[in-house]
Amino acid sequence: MTTPLIGAIEAGGTKFVIAIARADGTILEQARLDTESPAITMPGVLAFFREAAARHGPIGGLGIGSFGPVDIDRASPTYGSITSTPKPHWSGASYLEWLAPLQVPMLVDTDVNAAALGEWQAGAGQGTGTLAYTTVGTGVGTGLVRRGEPVGGFTHFESGHIRPRHDHARDPFAGTCPYHGDCLEGLASGPAIKARYGQSLDQMADTADAVELLGDYLSDLALSLILLHAPDRLIFGGGVMKAPGLLDSLRLQTERKLAGYVVHPRLDPGLQRYIVGPGLGDLAGITGAIALGRQAMAAPRAGA
Repeated sequence: MTTPLIGAIEAGGTKFVIAIARADGTILEQARLDTESPAITMPGVLAFFREAAARHGPIGGLGIGSFGPVDIDRASPTYGSITSTPKPHWSGASYLEWLAPLQVPMLVDTDVNAAALGEWQAGAGQGTGTLAYTTVGTGVGTGLVRRGEPVGGFTHFESGHIRPRHDHARDPFAGTCPYHGDCLEGLASGPAIKARYGQSLDQMADTADAVELLGDYLSDLALSLILLHAPDRLIFGGGVMKAPGLLDSLRLQTERKLAGYVVHPRLDPGLQRYIVGPGLGDLAGITGAIALGRQAMAAPRAGA
């Protein structure tokens, strides 16, 4: 008997990465679609899975790691739906409704929770009990995994909308978040960087001042994660974190702000082993989405 395959979606604010994989995580086929309106993007996603299943075999479960805010309460009547996103046309869009024609069980979580799960299983988070994964790119968000299970409350965490200390004399930029202005996402995301400097970090000839400033803002988040959750490791990924020197600036300023208050062997001098980049690179999200699909196939709870 043929073992059913797993469908996986990493739904980001800029692009959808979609894949079909074996149960062991081996990707058989993968594609990328631009994140346009649901009416444009989702039919393409559905077509991919139908065509891939015809080539490779039936899909037994589908895992979705999505940009947010997204309803991840499996008891909610709107489970799997985008909620109050500023992204045009996506508020109210339901993955379960769009993908219902596939007739497979689905699990939906945030893109950062999926990435955290992927890194915990197969990347830089291996061997940890509690892992925090933060992405800094089109948006800013943190996923927290404890013993292989995403952690949240009545909804997922929204670390990108925490307000860091903002010295307006040093950085008069007002921020880009339509809800909060100068929250982390409004000050340190890719779009915020481009709005402040007129170009992205990889286009700038001299990034020293920008890296110092961003490291300051992101170290406020790292400090909060340590004090609130005491993770065994912090991973910072996403396009912005690829800027040379930013990870080092983040480590230095986080250690400085800890000021020796929390002492533990996990917190190595310089935080070189404690604050790290993703081990899976850009594959963390789709790896985690495959893991969600595996869970959906093993124990269908929603979207069947």
